[in-house]
Amino acid sequence: MEMSLQLNYKTPFCFKLTPFSVLTPSSWHKASIRVSCVNASADFSRKRQQKKSSIAKPKGSNPKGFVPKSSIGSSSKKNPRVSKKGDSLAPVVSEVLEDDNKQTLDVIIDDDEDEFSVEEKFVVVDDKINKIAREFGESSLIDETFDVENIPIIDDVQLYEEGNSYVGDDGNVKDSEGRRLYYAEIDGNLRGTYTDTNGEIAGNIVEETSAAIDDVKINEEASRMLKLKLEENLRKQEIERIAEENFLRGAKLFVYPPVVKPDEDIEVFLNKNLSTLSDEPDILILGAFNDWKWKSFTIRLNKTHLKDDWWSCQLYVPREAYKIDFVFFNGQSVYDNNDQKDFCIPVVGGMDALVFEDFLLEEKRKELEKLAKEQAERERQAEEQRRIDADKAVKEEDRLQARMEVEKMQDTLLQLMKNAVTSIDNVWYIEPSEFNSNDSVRLYYNGNSGPLQHAKEVWVHGGHNNWKDGLTIVERLVKSGLKGGAWWYADVVVPDQALVLDWVFADGPPQNAVVYDNNRMQDFHAIVPMATPDAQYWVEEEQLIYRKLQEERKLKEEVIRAKAEKTAQMKAETKEKTLKKFLLSQKHIVYTEPLDIQAGSTVTVFYNPSNTNLNGRPEVWFRGSFNRWSHRNGPLPPQRMLPAESGTHVKASVKVPLDAYMMDFVFSESENGGVFDNKFGMDYHIPVFGGIVKEPPMHIVHIAVEMAPIAKVGGLGDVVTSLSRAVQDLNHNVDIILPKYDCLNLSNVKDLQFHKSYFWSGTEIKVWHGKVEGLSVYFLEPQNGLFWVGCVYGRANDAERFGFFCHAALEFLLQNGSHPDIIHCHDWSSAPVAWLFKEQYTHYGLSKARVVFTIHNLEFGANLIGKAMAYADKATTVSPTYSREIAGNHAVATHLHKFHGIINGIDPDIWDPFNDNSIPVPYTAENVVEGKRASKEALQQKLGLKKADLPLVGVITRLTHQKGIHLIKHAIWRTLERGGQVVLLGSAPDHRIQNDFVNLANQLHSSHNDRARLCLAYDEPLSHLIYAGADFILVPSIFEPCGLTQLTAMRYGSIPIVRKTGGLYDTVFDVDNDKDRAQVQGLEPNGFSFDGADAGGVDYALNRAISAWYDGREWFNTLCKTVMEQDWSWNRPALDYLELYHAACKLE
Repeated sequence: MEMSLQLNYKTPFCFKLTPFSVLTPSSWHKASIRVSCVNASADFSRKRQQKKSSIAKPKGSNPKGFVPKSSIGSSSKKNPRVSKKGDSLAPVVSEVLEDDNKQTLDVIIDDDEDEFSVEEKFVVVDDKINKIAREFGESSLIDETFDVENIPIIDDVQLYEEGNSYVGDDGNVKDSEGRRLYYAEIDGNLRGTYTDTNGEIAGNIVEETSAAIDDVKINEEASRMLKLKLEENLRKQEIERIAEENFLRGAKLFVYPPVVKPDEDIEVFLNKNLSTLSDEPDILILGAFNDWKWKSFTIRLNKTHLKDDWWSCQLYVPREAYKIDFVFFNGQSVYDNNDQKDFCIPVVGGMDALVFEDFLLEEKRKELEKLAKEQAERERQAEEQRRIDADKAVKEEDRLQARMEVEKMQDTLLQLMKNAVTSIDNVWYIEPSEFNSNDSVRLYYNGNSGPLQHAKEVWVHGGHNNWKDGLTIVERLVKSGLKGGAWWYADVVVPDQALVLDWVFADGPPQNAVVYDNNRMQDFHAIVPMATPDAQYWVEEEQLIYRKLQEERKLKEEVIRAKAEKTAQMKAETKEKTLKKFLLSQKHIVYTEPLDIQAGSTVTVFYNPSNTNLNGRPEVWFRGSFNRWSHRNGPLPPQRMLPAESGTHVKASVKVPLDAYMMDFVFSESENGGVFDNKFGMDYHIPVFGGIVKEPPMHIVHIAVEMAPIAKVGGLGDVVTSLSRAVQDLNHNVDIILPKYDCLNLSNVKDLQFHKSYFWSGTEIKVWHGKVEGLSVYFLEPQNGLFWVGCVYGRANDAERFGFFCHAALEFLLQNGSHPDIIHCHDWSSAPVAWLFKEQYTHYGLSKARVVFTIHNLEFGANLIGKAMAYADKATTVSPTYSREIAGNHAVATHLHKFHGIINGIDPDIWDPFNDNSIPVPYTAENVVEGKRASKEALQQKLGLKKADLPLVGVITRLTHQKGIHLIKHAIWRTLERGGQVVLLGSAPDHRIQNDFVNLANQLHSSHNDRARLCLAYDEPLSHLIYAGADFILVPSIFEPCGLTQLTAMRYGSIPIVRKTGGLYDTVFDVDNDKDRAQVQGLEPNGFSFDGADAGGVDYALNRAISAWYDGREWFNTLCKTVMEQDWSWNRPALDYLELYHAACKLE
């Protein structure tokens, strides 16, 4: 086998090794092999001192990739190799004899005598070079471009195998007798090197060759580096060719490799002469990946060796890339941006755009999680700092209080010590007369001196230092034979730190005493003669008081904290249950599995067309999207729904993207559309949880003339406040605009301050801003005095006053630069907002807004309400039943397509029996029986009623014909007939009705003073106590748009008795007659109801209720618990209103 590699052939070296090999065993065994040894040229030279000498390696770096890196022992199955140590590198041989026989290894260097310049470093390359040569071709090896700086030249080396030596199975060279041969570095005269019979090396052998180099690693490294050099050579040739081709066709840009793949380095080339940057000294690339969405970069370009003025830079392409987007610029303001189209290069084999978007969403989710954790930690630290600061403040406060109490004690004790005596003649005395704290003394008392002269026993109840520690001395006195037997005595130990003793005498121990001698209400006091308080005493007293205050404060704070945590937990649980009920509220039509849709998951939508307008259609198609139909991917392709496993439902599965916060869908009869079920124009919407994108907040502005608690007349004020709070809690922005009445309850307005002034209709209007119940409120104060009349309603010009306010409110929004999404106006009093907005403000900067109008009571201002209905984008009333009851009214009848009934709610923070200061014992559904019992007793005591376990019926109402006053009167008498108690709280705006009830009150208080009480003036705290203490709350309204009384009653565990009308029908489900109707709503029956507006109707419900109280107390108590667990807050109505708001915003 023979191979010869030649590159820039220079000085020949011929090595004759006998027996010796520098190849792998398989390469040299029994063969005469001709290979090449690498000899690198350098800029320095050495003279050879003699022919037969080892060649020293000059100082300096080795050619990259051709340096032996490790050595191994000769015992491993690897070849000996030229060794490197220090600055010398030379072929080494050794002769080893394990017996008396000797073998000689010769190295003959054939060279002329002339001087030569070499790097004098040799690395022998094995037959792997043959493989490389075959792979890349000999022409590549001899290409002159390969001869660059530090590229080695090849000299011929001949190796001859002589004798009978061979390579054994263990990889070692052995002689004909199987003895192992070793190697050593040769000095100048290698022929004189011998081994003795002990195997020790004799002669001038260099120690640095004692360990051989790892042949396999050497070969691999050499092969790798040679391959890299060859690849680099080919790369340069290809780049030059591509550059030439691009230049000839006028292309100024190319990349190498031409096919760009992810997770690789590329080189970007720009021909400066063909660029708009041809005159610029600096060129930089500015870019990013994937339509400029991922990992931006700025890199400076450098001039290349290529002709035609090509510049380039290296760029790493990340694994997520599907496209590279970039421009070139001079680092300042001059750009080459491909004629404003930017440059882009596709990336092959990586993510596509959709996969990348999902990847981005996942990255954003991780980032949001990280930010949330960081924010939580910041909040925790801030809370901890607040706690530390608060703790420091209260400690200072407690120290100050302790100091003040000590000062007060000092003054008191000094006065007591001044007035105290050691005895009172013929009343009491102490022996000995001189004593100190902790001493035992005998106290004598003359029983005939006071009210205990006939007592069979006499006891002393005492303390010290003005009773500082309460009762610390209790002793029974013994009769003394002294002074005629009227005296008593007891041995007493003077308390520690006592300065003054305090006591009274009694006829028994503390729990049983009846008659006392307390020195005519002044108690007895005796000075401790030998006790003198020093400064240290008062320091210790102050510290004791301080510690006591701290302990009391901590206990109080712990109670408050625990209560707040439980309140928050109950609210969260209630909200979660209500949301699930909301999601299941249309299960007879549509529901999902799982019920709680998570972003990134797959959800199955079940639809029952038999309960919709698609009943009987042969096909049902699902059409959906996300985020209120605004998702970046647009609508989903229509999907034919498949039959579900059971029932009449059909189903379709949908993958929910990570950036979804809402799932939107409708149903159609065919792929192309046809008949739709779009929930009467509202569409179906189901919230998505866990997404990385939150729903953008809406801006809602309420324009109203009432607001609880600062300007409340009726339920409208409660709705404005509570609805606004509930929507704000769902992360939307809410403002309220209200007249600044001179009768406002400003104590409930926080941070009230002047905002601005503006003019409208020739009148200056001052604007004030404040916070009410956490809501942003703007108060408009016209300087024409329209709202300086001491009341909300009741003036002859109310329509004029509120019309002016409506126009002024819209003008304020315009001049303030507001752009709300929704303007919500209420009842006749702010109805003008609807048409004024559409006629005068839609085209003047408020075009974004949509108008929602709510009817609270159609009994007032029907004409104004009708006009507002015509102009509003969406309209509501306060319960579904009331919406049906007034559907035929001329004000509503022609607008039913945009008219919706949404039940009102109550504010669970205002009406909360667990945190109500107006009731004696806080309670929840878990201890409702105990809580209501305590409240009933407190109510009976407060109103002077008989304290007895009787059924108690409460009535809390305005006394008007609408509220069924004739039914209320009948119910009062009927309850008394059944042995119950009645409490009524309310007043009548009509003085005739008021007087009628005054007369009734007088009659009842005379005939049933212990069981009836009529309180004919509104009392807010008393209303809370009635709700908590009553067993039943009666609401017999003739008509009731919604009604909040029955909802508040259930919040406090009181059972409602109502007439079936309006919102009363929508919220109260009769325990005997409405089980199915309640089940449809996901509820349990919760009260008693009747139909008629006469005495018989009231009796039907009232008799059943009272009988249930008498006959089934355990069942009744369970019913109280059930109604308390039902959620009648704004949790559910707020979701319905948001759906309505969004539907309004969709309108053109």
